[in-house]
This record gives sequence, structure tokens and C-alpha cells, in this order.
Amino acid sequence: MAGVLGHTQRKEFSLTPVDNARLANLAGPIDAHLRVIERRLGVEINHRGAAFAVIGQSDAVQQAELALTDLYQLSEFESIDAERVNLYLQAAGLQEAVLDAGDEVQIRSARGIIRGRGARQISYLQSINQFDLNFGIGPAGTGKTYLAVASAVDALERGAVQRIILVRPAVEAGEKLGFLPGDLAQKIDPYLRPMYDALYEMLGF
Repeated sequence: MAGVLGHTQRKEFSLTPVDNARLANLAGPIDAHLRVIERRLGVEINHRGAAFAVIGQSDAVQQAELALTDLYQLSEFESIDAERVNLYLQAAGLQEAVLDAGDEVQIRSARGIIRGRGARQISYLQSINQFDLNFGIGPAGTGKTYLAVASAVDALERGAVQRIILVRPAVEAGEKLGFLPGDLAQKIDPYLRPMYDALYEMLGF
């Protein structure tokens, strides 16, 4: 069975008028104020300048958009810090995100318990847990390969599957990979290396 869990939503919007000083005031050092909103509402917030994208459950996404819009208006008149963000969220009655006990996927490994961080990773793990076929698409470094391998190792150790199969990329080694030195295995290895590294870390061989 293949599918995508449909309880998450992505909302894109822009804060106006564009003012870099106010945007920096809103986001905080290294986006620290945005992380406060993420933790409180259980969403993921990305932005480039005044263009924002919020990912999470529908109600939480709407609450996050409202919070960002209101706080951006406040940023014109006062300095924003983490305490001010928390006070706003509390005064606005925005509910803290609570996951049902069965919603969070926990993977036990040699290095401890692995959980999803942020709405997308949580949804990704839930989808892997529910569906037979899944596609992970997104920027490098967002945990797609690591979480997929962790889920595979967990399924193997639970006896849900009998083996883990790694397949090479669907590209023509001669034409698409270029004239790299080495044989086919050496050309393909860089594509599989992240999976090997995750397997070695979790299985220890």
C-alpha cells in the first residue's frame, strides 16, 4: 500500500511591509523566536526574508500564521524576545501542541531513542510506519535517508521484515555518472554511502 498521510498542511504567506530590521526582530538570533513558536504549536517554520512557509496540522498552521502576523506588527513598536513570544502565545490562547500517545513513532537503536523532529519528520515516520511504499523528497540534510534506514533497522529487529535491500540509483552509470575512475561499484558507492553509514551506526558492524 502506498500513500501519504494527509493530516499535515503547508501554508505560504508573506509579511508586509517588508522591513529587514523588523524581520530580524521577529525571528530573533538564529531564528530563536521562530523555534519557540514551532515547539509551542508543533509546526515547522521556514522563511526567506519576508516569505514564510509553515508546515503542520491545519489548526496549528493557522495559529502559527496568526502569531507571526501579530508579532510582526508588534515588532514595529517594541523589541521582541523569547519571553515576549511566550507571553503573546499565552495571551492569545494558542494551544500547545499535544501528540496522542499513539501518534509519535519512537525507534529504539543502539544510540538511543530516535524521534521525528518537527512536523515533517513526524509525518514521514508515521507514513513509513503505515504504508508499504514511501517517497522522501526534500533538501539534503533533513533526515530523509537516516530516518528511513532507522525505520528499516527497527522493522528488521522486530521481525516485521526479513532483510533490508539497498538498491543503486536509477541512472546509467556510463552516461549519467560521467567518466569517474573506478568500476561500477566505486561509482555507485557515493550514492549509497549515507545508507551504509547509518546502518553501521545502528547495527555496529
